[in-house]
Amino acid sequence: MLDASQNATHPSNAPADHPTVKPEKVGILLANLGTPDHYSYWPMRRYLSEFLSDQRVIDYPAWKWQPLLQLIILTKRPFASGAAYKSIWNHEKNESPLMTITRDQTEKMAEAMQALYGDQVMVDFCMRYGNPSTHSKVEAMIAAGCRKILFVPLYPHYAGATSATANDAFFQALMKQTWQPAARTIEPYFDRPEYIDALARSVEEAYAKLDKKPDILVCSYHGMPKRYLMQGDPYHCQCQKTTRLLKERLGWADTDITTTFQSVFGPEEWLRPYTVEHVAELARQGKKNIAVIAPAFSADCIETLEEINEEICESFEHAGGDVFTYIPCLNDQATHIDALSQVIRDNLKGWLD
Repeated sequence: MLDASQNATHPSNAPADHPTVKPEKVGILLANLGTPDHYSYWPMRRYLSEFLSDQRVIDYPAWKWQPLLQLIILTKRPFASGAAYKSIWNHEKNESPLMTITRDQTEKMAEAMQALYGDQVMVDFCMRYGNPSTHSKVEAMIAAGCRKILFVPLYPHYAGATSATANDAFFQALMKQTWQPAARTIEPYFDRPEYIDALARSVEEAYAKLDKKPDILVCSYHGMPKRYLMQGDPYHCQCQKTTRLLKERLGWADTDITTTFQSVFGPEEWLRPYTVEHVAELARQGKKNIAVIAPAFSADCIETLEEINEEICESFEHAGGDVFTYIPCLNDQATHIDALSQVIRDNLKGWLD
């Protein structure tokens, strides 16, 4: 994690009144979506207002969207979302599972990077929405002496509403700095062999614990309006490729695995098939034993722990399904940290070799 303990010194040959300068380091800043500070009404409202006001997420004109959001949606939605968060909340640490898992990932990544690069690097994390903010972490890294920062959105697949808006927040934070560091962002890693292998191993380990192999594996990705695909967003294609590569790595037939999309919001058509509807259709077709995995999420969160494991599971069972197995996200598993470490190492080339 971030370590700003090293003493600042005066540059050599500088006058006595020159500002002190920290020893130079490379910052590695992991970024995830975000989380409310609490599941009660006002923290939920602040979080949802920030999230749903992002035009990368909801691209309707502000004059049309904001009155609807502030006067109608945010009077009710914080209660429903708060109840969902409460059902999965880490009460011991008083934080959401996403916060707990992202911190654990960061600590393990810091250990991995320390083993490779020693004191030349520091690793920390931020959230696109809520706390800790991207701006606060960029500011802290610069203050600690980071003259280069690698920004790592924890999204395997690129989408305007995920990777792009995280990068937006990063570059906006840099705009406020007097002395900007050199900056890089990573490419999406949805088809990297290490990532596919980590996914495959998680499936193999989950299946090995079951009495009977599921009839099908449902790869449920977070959805987006179909219009975004038509406008050129590559997310849909990248999700399809991940499923295909996972199928090939597992040595399965096409009928053993399928791609769906969840978390539909608003009146327009989103990417199909919708997970909540498709699992019910599978049950009606006689596939009574299914497993679900969420490859687009690097950490378990409200969309996996509550939506998949509760809402989508209920849809399957109500349609006649018998056995529903949710395979957790890669979280802080060693295979995931190793895969991300390789992505980071590749992107540090030329800075640290």
